[in-house]
Amino acid sequence: MIFEYVWLDGAEPLPNLRSKIRVSSSSKPSMWTFDGSSTYQANTEESDLLLKPVRVYNNPFMKGKLVLCEVLNPDKTPHQSNKRRRLIEVCEHLKGKGPLVGFEQEYLLYEDRQPPKINAYCGVGLDRIKGRDIAERHLAACIKAGIKISGMNAEVVPAQWEYQIGPANPVRAADDLWMSRYILYKICEEKGVEVSFEPKPIHDRHGSGCHINLSFKKTRNAAFGKAIGELIKKLGDNHNYLLPHYGPGNEKRLTGDLEASDYNKFTWGIMDRTASVRIPISTYKGKAGYIEDRRPGANIDPYVALCAILECLMW
Repeated sequence: MIFEYVWLDGAEPLPNLRSKIRVSSSSKPSMWTFDGSSTYQANTEESDLLLKPVRVYNNPFMKGKLVLCEVLNPDKTPHQSNKRRRLIEVCEHLKGKGPLVGFEQEYLLYEDRQPPKINAYCGVGLDRIKGRDIAERHLAACIKAGIKISGMNAEVVPAQWEYQIGPANPVRAADDLWMSRYILYKICEEKGVEVSFEPKPIHDRHGSGCHINLSFKKTRNAAFGKAIGELIKKLGDNHNYLLPHYGPGNEKRLTGDLEASDYNKFTWGIMDRTASVRIPISTYKGKAGYIEDRRPGANIDPYVALCAILECLMW
């Protein structure tokens, strides 16, 4: 079996994806080692770290499996760069609360550093759409891999795209988001195109976010205005705490313009895409459902962002 091990390195302020391939006679991936001194996770005198398989996907590029891994110290304790383990601990405290998460991941393909100033949202045609072959191949590859991808669409800037992950439990959704990004990077390698997850890749155009859709059993079943109101209040009360967990450089995107909220002010609204938190029409009319936190930037570490949110919502 061919196993492609994928993990997060120790780069700051955001980790990079790393990978290497193992050919094995086994049908299941086992613990493996790597050189942590080359990934900002160890020094050269004590360089060996462990890769612990935590989720296995079908490999859409070749026969075999993609293996998402946690990084462990030689004594099998979580490495300090291992943010996934903290999210698992937080979710343990929310057992029975039924949190479900979805991500709306936007990205920009650098086929053209200065795309024309037209609105390409959900458009069609060469005059406004760039990179559809990459976006659609990515969708198909994620489906083949077994990632919980639920859709995709062209965004406002030509060559800007969005895909949606979830809904799923927080750990599964975050795992799938990281692996979906890995698959996108590999497809862009083949095409010779750069992909950017920067929150504001072009200074005078719409930025790229990774909106987080969030619900709990209480919000999915309770009457509108109570449980959802409590959720929104807690997100607002913790506005200043949450923002640093929503991706570096995100203040350049959250200017209050171009469908972005103001970095320095928390707002919410029904169907309002200028608000920090939006209540979708389906939630409003159904009196229950999910809310959309529109503040997170496209480059979030989902483990970190979800930990911060869920820690604020320990009902």
